[in-house]
Amino acid sequence: MTDTNVSGDNQAPAPGADSLPTNALSWHLDRLVVAVGRLASWLWIVVLIVILINVFSRYALSQGSIALEELSWHLFGTATMLTLGYAVVRDDHVRVDVLKEKFSPKAEAIIELLGIVLLALPIIALMISALVPYAWTAWIYMEHSQAPSGLPYRFIFKSMLPLGLVFVMIALVSRATRCTTFLFRFPRAIEPPSDDRRSVGHPHP
Repeated sequence: MTDTNVSGDNQAPAPGADSLPTNALSWHLDRLVVAVGRLASWLWIVVLIVILINVFSRYALSQGSIALEELSWHLFGTATMLTLGYAVVRDDHVRVDVLKEKFSPKAEAIIELLGIVLLALPIIALMISALVPYAWTAWIYMEHSQAPSGLPYRFIFKSMLPLGLVFVMIALVSRATRCTTFLFRFPRAIEPPSDDRRSVGHPHP
């Protein structure tokens, strides 16, 4: 269960343990990102099947397929992009926290909030602004593989690049609001139903 104490004193749970309080906005945003991430995770099984078929075809039947090879790349990239936000919600992304243990919970929350607002969100926004025209151009020209036997509709995969980053941005906004709840008690902390999430901040879809 989540401790609804959102004060910034040293007795509060450490944000590093992903025990930041949940608010209504972050709860709904997290549920959206987690639902997309879990749905996209099924693509890994499809990637495995495509790779096995391609390997069997190439080495057992001596009939390699450029289309299958490209499909495995595209599915791999799509699965990766659509699950990045899920990693942020679950706090499973890579962190470099050499000094983290020396900080108080309040200091950790401040540093995380500043990092999200001043660094992560602006960079993600710049990447999205660059990738949207990239994907849009592919849609306009109905871009396909340059290989004669490659895949058509490459614009579908290119559209997954900005879309995946949009979900990362949503997850970061949710995380930032949880920091403000911890630091400033705004938005107000809530206690989500225990059967709707696996652990703190990890909602089930």
